[in-house]
Amino acid sequence: MLHVNYAFCLDMASRLRPGRRYLDYGCGRGETVVAGIERHLDVYGTEVFYEGAPASQKMAQSTGLLGTRILPMNPDRLPFEDSYFDFVFHNQVFEHVPNINVALSEIYRVLRPNGLMLSVFPCREVLWDGHCGVPFIHWLQPQSRLAYPWMLTMRHLGVGYHKEGKTPEQWARDFIQWIHDWCHYRSILEIKSAYRDNGFTFESHELDYISFRLAYGGRQWLTPVFVAVEPVSRSLLRRLASMVILSSKHSIGSSDAQ
Repeated sequence: MLHVNYAFCLDMASRLRPGRRYLDYGCGRGETVVAGIERHLDVYGTEVFYEGAPASQKMAQSTGLLGTRILPMNPDRLPFEDSYFDFVFHNQVFEHVPNINVALSEIYRVLRPNGLMLSVFPCREVLWDGHCGVPFIHWLQPQSRLAYPWMLTMRHLGVGYHKEGKTPEQWARDFIQWIHDWCHYRSILEIKSAYRDNGFTFESHELDYISFRLAYGGRQWLTPVFVAVEPVSRSLLRRLASMVILSSKHSIGSSDAQ
């Protein structure tokens, strides 16, 4: 079964821009590209294949789409013409992008004038680091006296992901360094400012994600509860997992916020 985040991105793209051309920016192994093609969608993916995820390129190659529908990208330049796509989405990608302004300006370039961008990624205010499964660790610098004891304690308590083949000590050290090397958490205010400066609106769509996720898991009967307390639902999702932002292009420098 396709991961709910990938299914959500494809659903939003096909509903909001039906029959158009789509791009998964930072497609990783290419799951959404494969699933989109199976659904007869005109979808492409691009990935920098960075050192922090060494298996991605091999897995993308195994799809048979690398070089045709999945294209390696230079971080400073997407391998597509101007105004090529109607909808660009990125899932858990922007917290790994060193220069968000470059990424946004390139997405702006390859989007058509009426194009949309869907962003699903965590801000600095998130309480839980989704990469290692430990709360608050992304707020600490590697040299902090608290970072290593905190990670090690969490591991001994049974908290955390990707533990296979490593001692607790090695796991703690490696993840602290990995988060420092490959994650770039930004505040919501910083992100909003970058979107505005690079020609994008910033519109909250956390409730759409929550509703989709509930239906995807067969619990759609809970949706009215989350709708009734929408500001709380939005805040909870941002604090515990990710922001979900839908953006359209506007004149660079104009204002918008939510």
